[in-house]
Amino acid sequence: MRLVAVLLLGVSLHATAAAQAVEVRDMRIWAGPDSTRVVLDLNQPARYELITLTGPDRVVVDLSDARFVAGRVAAPEPAGLVRAIRTAEQPGGELRVVIDLSAQAKANAFLTPPNESYGDRLVIDLTTGKTPRPVVAPHAPSGQRDLVIAVDAGHGGEDPGAIGKSGAREKDIVLKVSRLLAERINAEPGMRAVLTRTGDYFVPFRERTRRARVAQADLFVSIHADAFVNRSVRGSSVYVLSTGRASSEAARWLADRENAADLVGGVSLDDKSDVLASVLLDLSQNAVISASREAATHVLSELDRIGDLKKTDVQHASLIVLTSPDIPSMLIETAYISNPAEEKRLKDPSHQSRLATAIHAGVRRYFYDNPPPGTRVAQLAASERGRPLRHVVATGESLAELAGRYDVSIETLQRANGLDGDTLVAGTVLQIPATSGT
Repeated sequence: MRLVAVLLLGVSLHATAAAQAVEVRDMRIWAGPDSTRVVLDLNQPARYELITLTGPDRVVVDLSDARFVAGRVAAPEPAGLVRAIRTAEQPGGELRVVIDLSAQAKANAFLTPPNESYGDRLVIDLTTGKTPRPVVAPHAPSGQRDLVIAVDAGHGGEDPGAIGKSGAREKDIVLKVSRLLAERINAEPGMRAVLTRTGDYFVPFRERTRRARVAQADLFVSIHADAFVNRSVRGSSVYVLSTGRASSEAARWLADRENAADLVGGVSLDDKSDVLASVLLDLSQNAVISASREAATHVLSELDRIGDLKKTDVQHASLIVLTSPDIPSMLIETAYISNPAEEKRLKDPSHQSRLATAIHAGVRRYFYDNPPPGTRVAQLAASERGRPLRHVVATGESLAELAGRYDVSIETLQRANGLDGDTLVAGTVLQIPATSGT
């Protein structure tokens, strides 16, 4: 039976190409842990029809006036959600591609124009729609959560990103740097890294931010390597979201909030009036952009220690990957891969390690200057400065519970706060003396 209504998409073909059949020159599969991308290489844009069927689960793609290049196209090996791919030429010049699925999946297709690596392509994205589990921080003491840093390696899979003169691909370089950065974050007490992609596959832009939000990330860091036609251009840059893009994203969130039931700063928008929801979004986005800029400034300062900067100030840009309304986000252009000297450095494992160390140092400095309450880093930062930590008593909390949480004795808490007994009143601000423990 048919599950999803027919999705008919098309493009206008140039008059010179209208009389020529579309050629399918190759087929490829890129499989990730929770999504799979099927790509058809074409010689020109095509009209197509996408149908999702069950019994068994499969996706059918019909291309109008199309054919395979004789002797050049073979069905790729199954991977991810693809169990098999079958093809057949239909009457009237139509070409049918049937993708047999290993599990029920949502399908989305789109045409993409030529770039420096590929020509015209028809891309079919398959997703299970399953939501990843929130990140668990096993090394955080009871009652003190770890900070979660979402590390986003740009591009991946079908999208190689920029390519250097000697063939280095951005997607490979940034994945290596991202893995090294994640290792350093995970070795930091009170911090935990989440990679938006762990291998060579593509993750859509909004899916990257969604994964960060599911993980309840405190910071989103996207790693890239820039390119420019002038190969002499060099240096690192760090970007945060522009206020103009923030405004347009706010409108999108307001339009989608009833269906998506998204949270902004932990507050659901689906039951708020338009005016209140707009105010909440503005407050959240303004705070996020400000925090993003401060965090990015620390990272830029650390990058300045290991190489040249393209821009000495944090830049603002209209980038989809930075549009989460409640997670401070930055995009780091580590260097210009189009510059032969910088391409060579980016390929060097030692320099990749230095980049990861510099970014980690900037992130650490930001959070130790701005430790979120209730986190392990807040206690460590207070201990590092030799200053007491502040704690606002919540309903039901006991002195014994807080003593265990912050690794101090009940007597120490009583002396620091002038308490005679062990009864606590909700809303009371307690001073937690700094300890030397980690």
